[in-house]
Parts: sequence; structure tokens; C-alpha cells
Amino acid sequence: MRNQSPPGRARLSDVARRAGVSAATVSRVLSRPGLVAEATREAVLKAVSETGYRINHAARNLRKQRTGCVVALLPNLANSFFAKILDGMGRELARAGYNLLVADTLEDSGRHTRLDRFLDPSRADGIVLMDGLAPFNDLAGRPDLPPVITACEWIEGVELPRVMLDNRKGAELAVTHLRDLGHDHIGLIGGPPDNVLHKDRLAGAQAAAGSARITGFPGDFTMQSGQRAAEAWLALPARDRPGAVFAFSDEMACAFMSGLRRAGISVPQDLSIIGFDDIELVSHLTPALTTIRQPKREIGRKAAQIILDRIAGQEIPTVTLLEPELMLRETTAAPQR
Repeated sequence: MRNQSPPGRARLSDVARRAGVSAATVSRVLSRPGLVAEATREAVLKAVSETGYRINHAARNLRKQRTGCVVALLPNLANSFFAKILDGMGRELARAGYNLLVADTLEDSGRHTRLDRFLDPSRADGIVLMDGLAPFNDLAGRPDLPPVITACEWIEGVELPRVMLDNRKGAELAVTHLRDLGHDHIGLIGGPPDNVLHKDRLAGAQAAAGSARITGFPGDFTMQSGQRAAEAWLALPARDRPGAVFAFSDEMACAFMSGLRRAGISVPQDLSIIGFDDIELVSHLTPALTTIRQPKREIGRKAAQIILDRIAGQEIPTVTLLEPELMLRETTAAPQR
């Protein structure tokens, strides 16, 4: 039987020998997994597990003058939308020996806090910024900043690499679905007017609407604004109510539907509703919400891979665009004539 190093004392060469690859490949899998073919990566990780190899992250970070941390900055930690993104990001970073730290860019007052205290190389090796309204403009171009990329949202006028969904296409899918069902009057519950997601989704919805009549309801992606939209819909004369509504977030769609059902409106018999995001809750509702799916864990994984490449000084794409998917469930149907 081949001699094995005691668990926890295996060397890089032991892992390489067991996986049948070079030590350089093992090192690449452990530091830059996104650059290695999946089969090779799995073989190396299996060998790591079998040999009991352990990376001394503290020593490695000290040698490289790094913190071993990546910070994700997002607006509203309570928003369930971010959970799977952070899960995908955290898992990918952990495989490369990095810790994920998370912070909120919104203060209790609802104002976006200054980012200076987060953008310090002594605190983090890289930043993943998920707030398109964060005040980054005054910091752009500073040579002392750690690498920064954006995910989900982006900041207009600031040149930062982006990992994002094709939001315009997602909105086009939603409104095209409603039009194909025969709806010719569609309500839109939007986000904050200056938010980049709102702008892209509005453009996509308007492009797909064609000759359909559009009625807008203000929103801010929260359940509270969805409830207010329900009250506004109910306040309209019956002839002016849109027979289908596209909400730019699932939270707004859920609250909107709840408000209407409490008022005796049946979904989808009296009104079709479609959301955006595909948060975990919506497939368990009665009726289950038709929505546009964002591949949230994949967004997180891609963001992690790109910030790691950026930290390593590698060339990275300016925009990484992920595809939306229409999830057909129970809240949309042809209009009752």
C-alpha cells in the first residue's frame, strides 16, 4: 500500500500525485478555480479531501500582503433576493481560500452611506458592489482602492466591470407573454425612477408592449409599494383597470396580489400578474406566481470568479451578461371577455 502523509500534513505534491496533475494545476484550482476545467477541478478537490491537505491561508495572505477577504456591498440586507447570490459568491470564494464579508449600503434613514470606510485595501482585497445608487462617483479613479466590480446593479457613468442579468430581455419576456395571452391593457409597477434596473426593465416592457395600453404604478421594489399599487388599482374605475400587471420585483407582485385578493379580486380569473426575480417564496404561493427568473447563484459565482481574477491582475470582461427565463405558473391567463 502506498504511504500517505498524515491527515492535515499532506503537501501540495501529494495532492498533485493523487489527482494525476502538476503541482501548478493544484495551486491554480485552489486559487483560481474558474480557470480550470470542471473535470480537473473535481479531481483535484477529491484529492485534497482524500489526502487531508490544508491550505495555510494566513501565511499565504501575509506573503501576498492580502486580507483574504472580499466585501459584498448591497442595499437592504433584509431583502431575500440577495440570499442565493451571496450563497453562490461565498461558496466560490471559499474554494479559493477567501472569506466573504457583507455590508449594507443603506443607513437607517434610507440614505446611501458613504463608501470610504469599505473601500480600504487593509480591510478587503476586493469589493463586489450591488447598489447602483451608491455614491461611488467621487471615489472612481483613486489609485489606492482595492479592485471593485458591480453585480446585479451598476452605476451609470462609472466604468466598472459588471455581472448582470439581461434585464431588458427579461421585461420583454414578461410583457410578450401577457400580449400573447391577449392582454391589451397592461399595468407596470416599477422601481425608483433613477434606478438602473427600473430603466432597463421599463425599456424592455415598452418595447414589447406594441400597441397595448400601458398604465404605470410607482414602486420601489418593496412589498409596501406593491400594496400601494393594489390600492391605486382598486381606486381606478373598472373600465380603466389594466387586466394584467407586470411588477418589476416579486416582492411587489406578491403584495399587489395579496391586496387585490383581500378585496375579492380573483387571480388569474379577474387579473393576470407576473413578477420578476423568482425568489424562493413565489413558487409556494396559491396561486403560484408566474415570474422572470434570475439565475441568482450563478450571478454570485460569476461575480466571485471575476473579482478573484481582478485581484490576481488578470484581464476580465467589461460586461458579463446572464440570461433570464420565463417561469410559467398560475397567475397569468387569457383575459375574460
